[in-house]
Amino acid sequence: MAKINPHLLFKGNTEEAFNFYKSVFGGEFAMIMRLKDLPSDPNNPISESEGNKIMNIALPIGKSNILMGSDVAEQFMDQELVTGNRYTIAISAESKEEAENIYNGLSADGFIEIPLAESHWGSYFGMFADKYGIQWMIDFDPKYN
Repeated sequence: MAKINPHLLFKGNTEEAFNFYKSVFGGEFAMIMRLKDLPSDPNNPISESEGNKIMNIALPIGKSNILMGSDVAEQFMDQELVTGNRYTIAISAESKEEAENIYNGLSADGFIEIPLAESHWGSYFGMFADKYGIQWMIDFDPKYN
């Protein structure tokens, strides 16, 4: 069965917020990835200020929960932080097939932001808003299954 984890968006202070959460929950970050860690795109270079923003950070909480977060990527992904888009439901699937079934089912009649595909960080990943406007991330990472 897939696991559901919260994903929080911040306006440039994700690392600060997650260091605070880490001081409360304990543990160590499972991942910190910055926008500058993405493969470069000569048609859309990432500025130095954008490059240091957090693309994804993960803090394991307890035995099976993960609190995740990102900075809004204004330049790179043309995102804007507004009330209502600060939260995303992230699902960690147990198989590629389960990821596809969940992605295809929930994204029907929705808005695809990132098609489900192999990511450069090694997982099978996609992102969308469903037909009701709820934001979802679906991920299958064989390293954790």
